Amino acid sequence: MSGFDANQVFTVSVHDQATPSAPENPSQTEKLLLEFLLQYRVGGEFIYRRPRDKLRANFLLKQYQLEVDLRHISLYNDELAHAIQDQPADILRLFENAATKAARMILNPLAGGSDERAEAALQSMPKVQITIRSGLNIQRFRDLTADTMNKLVRIPGIVISASVLSSRATKLHLQCRACRSTKIIYPSDGLGGVGGGSDRGLPRVCDAPELPNQKKDCPMDPYVIIHSKSSFVDQQTLKLQEAPDMVPVGELPRHMLLSADRYLTGKVVPGSRIIATGIYSTFNSAKNKSAGPAALRQPYLRLNHIEMSSPMTGGGASNPFGVQFTPEEEEEFGEMARSEGFYERFARSVAPSIFGSLDIKKAITCLLFGGSKKVLPDSMRLRGDINVLLLGDPGTAKSQLLKFVEKVAPIAVYTSGKGSSAAGLTASVQRDSISREFYLEGGAMVLADTGVVCIDEFDKMRDEDRVAIHEAMEQQTISIAKAGITTVLNSRTSVLAAANPVWGRYDEGRSPGENIDFQTTILSRFDMIFIVKDEHNEQRDRMIAKHVMDIHMNRPNQNAGENGEVVGEIDIDKMKRYIAYCKGKCAPRLSADAQEMLSSHFVSLRKQVQQVERDNDERSSIPITIRQLEAIIRISESLAKITLSPVVQNHHVEEAIRLFKFSTMDAVSAGSVDGMSRGELNDEMSRIEKELRRRLPVGWSTSYQSLVREFVTQQGYSSHALERTLFVLEKREIIRFTGQKKVVHRVGV
Repeated sequence: MSGFDANQVFTVSVHDQATPSAPENPSQTEKLLLEFLLQYRVGGEFIYRRPRDKLRANFLLKQYQLEVDLRHISLYNDELAHAIQDQPADILRLFENAATKAARMILNPLAGGSDERAEAALQSMPKVQITIRSGLNIQRFRDLTADTMNKLVRIPGIVISASVLSSRATKLHLQCRACRSTKIIYPSDGLGGVGGGSDRGLPRVCDAPELPNQKKDCPMDPYVIIHSKSSFVDQQTLKLQEAPDMVPVGELPRHMLLSADRYLTGKVVPGSRIIATGIYSTFNSAKNKSAGPAALRQPYLRLNHIEMSSPMTGGGASNPFGVQFTPEEEEEFGEMARSEGFYERFARSVAPSIFGSLDIKKAITCLLFGGSKKVLPDSMRLRGDINVLLLGDPGTAKSQLLKFVEKVAPIAVYTSGKGSSAAGLTASVQRDSISREFYLEGGAMVLADTGVVCIDEFDKMRDEDRVAIHEAMEQQTISIAKAGITTVLNSRTSVLAAANPVWGRYDEGRSPGENIDFQTTILSRFDMIFIVKDEHNEQRDRMIAKHVMDIHMNRPNQNAGENGEVVGEIDIDKMKRYIAYCKGKCAPRLSADAQEMLSSHFVSLRKQVQQVERDNDERSSIPITIRQLEAIIRISESLAKITLSPVVQNHHVEEAIRLFKFSTMDAVSAGSVDGMSRGELNDEMSRIEKELRRRLPVGWSTSYQSLVREFVTQQGYSSHALERTLFVLEKREIIRFTGQKKVVHRVGV
C-alpha cells in the first residue's frame, strides 16, 4: 500500500485510459479535480502529489498555494479545461476545495474517521489558493467585450499604481448585543473581488432561538463583529494600463482595475510589466450608486495569476512581453554579431529614410544598446544608460529620429517637452475614489524603466520641470515626497532629447553658451551633445533633394552610403529583438589597455577645454567633467556589446573617443573659424566696424571689392571677420547692399 493513499481502492487500466467523462454536477467536478491532482503524471512522475513536490512542499512551508498548468488539465480532461475557461468563478472554488482535500490526504494519509470529523478537519485547514498558469492567447484591453464577461482572460500591461494591502473578511464571528448569541457567516465567495464579492452586509435581525425563561428582545442591527475570532485575507487593488506600443494613434491608453488577494498581493510595484490572468467581472462602483442606472456596473479583473515579464526579453509588437529566443535565432544573432562591419551596417539601418547624419545614427545605436551598469561594494550604482542631446536647426529630422527610436527600442515612451509637466515625467500622487487613500501613479520615466525616453522640444520645457529629471538622468531613481508618501521609484532609462537653439537657428557668431540655453547641470548629464547645423552645400543639397524625391515617389529605397555604395538594411523587428538579446546576454568590461588609453585621453580633453576657455576668455557652457569620462567608458562598452564582445578592446575605445570628439568636443569649440578663436574674431570685428564707420559717412557708398582690398589685402584682417562684420551691420540696418552685393551704402548711424 505504500505510496498510495490509504482507504482508497485503486484500479489500474490495462488498455489506454479513456478520457474521463465530462462532469455533470459540482460534486462530480470536485471529485474529478481531486483525481487530477492525485493522479496526473508526466512520464511516470506525479506532478502535483509527490512528497517532494509542489503541494506538500508548499504546505510544510505554510504557503497554501499551488500553481496548476491549464495545459495539464486539458490533456487530462478537455471538458474540464473548457469549463475552467468558461465558468472560472464556480470551478475555481471547487478546485480550491479539491486541493485542500488533496493536501489533507497527502499530509495525513491515515486520517480516517467519520465524515463529520473529516469535514471539520477540512474547515480547520487553510484554503489552498489555486493559480492557473494558462497558455491562452493574449487579449488586448480593447478586445474585452460583454462576451468575455465572467470568463478567464489574459491581458498584458504596465502596473501604474498599487494600493496598500487591506484585509478582507472570509469568516466573520458575530455576537448579538442583547442576547449574547453568536453566529458565524462567510461573507464572500472565497475568491474575493472589488466591492466585497457577494457580501450583502450583516444580518439585520437576530435569529437566535428564544429561551423558555426569558423574553427575546433584540433590536434591529444587533450584531457586532468579534475581530479576534474572525479570519481575514490580504487584498490589494492594482491599476493596469495597456502598453504604450499597443495604443492606436490618437487614443488614450485604457486602464483596468485588478483585484489581487492572498499570495498574489505585494508581488508588483508601479512600472512592472506583467501579463495578468484573471476573471473578467463587474462591481458596483460608488459613483454608480449615487448617479446612473442601477444595472450599469464597472468592469475589473479578479486576478488569478501574474506573469512578470522581464523587460530585457522584450520583443515584437504582437507579443510585447516575455519573448524567449529560439536556438535558431540565437545562432542567427551570433552570426550577425560576427559579420564584417556589422556596427556600420546597424547604424545605417537606423532611420534609413533619413539621409546622412551617420555619426548621429551611430550615437543612437550606442544609446539603444547601452553600457554595463555596475553596483560597487558600498552599494553605489553607476548607470549604464547613455543619454544623447540633439541640438540643431529646424528641418534636420531630429523628431523623425526620435520617432524611429520609439519604434525600435523594446521599451520606449515618446513625449513632447511642451506638454510634459514634472509630475507627468516622474510620478504623481492620486487619490483613490473608493478608499479615499493617496497612491502613486508613475509617469513617463517610470513607465519606460529599462528602456528609452524620447523627449522632443526639450528647450520648450519649463525650467522647474526640467530640473525634475536631473535625478532620473544620473542616479536613475525618482524620489517622491508628497501627501505623506515618501518613496523611491526606479527609472533606469536612457534619455534621447531634441532641442532648438535659443534663436530658433544656430547663430555662428555667438558662442555655444549663448546658443544653448541650458544650465551646465543638465548638459553635464548628457553623454553626447550633437549640434546639427543645416549647412548650405550645393552637392549635399542635390543628394538630399534626390533622396527625398525618391522617398516621395515610393521608389525602392536603395540605401546608399555617403559614397553611393548600396548597404543592406536590417528590418525593425529584427533590430528590436537583437537589442533585447544583447541587453540580456552581454555586459562588457574594460581591458587593461583600454583603461590606460581612456585615462590618458581624458586628461588631454581637459587640457583642450582649458585652452578653448583661455582663448575665448569665458567658461565653456558645455562642461567636461568626470561624467564625460564615464560617458566615454559607457560608449566603449556599448560598442563592444553590439558585437557581443565580453571585453572592451582598443578599437572600441578609439571609436568611442572619435564619436565623443565629433559630438561634445565639437560643440565645445564651435564658433572658432580659420584657426582663430572666438575671442580673437570678436576683437577683429570690433576694429573693422570702427574703421568702417570712420571711412564711410552716412549716405556715402563704396564698392565691396574696394573694402576687401583695403581691409584684407592691405591691413591683413581675415576675410571671415570682414564678412561677419558686414553681415552684422546689415542686420542692424547700418549698411545696405545693392547690385547683387557689389555696392555697399551706409544708411544708418
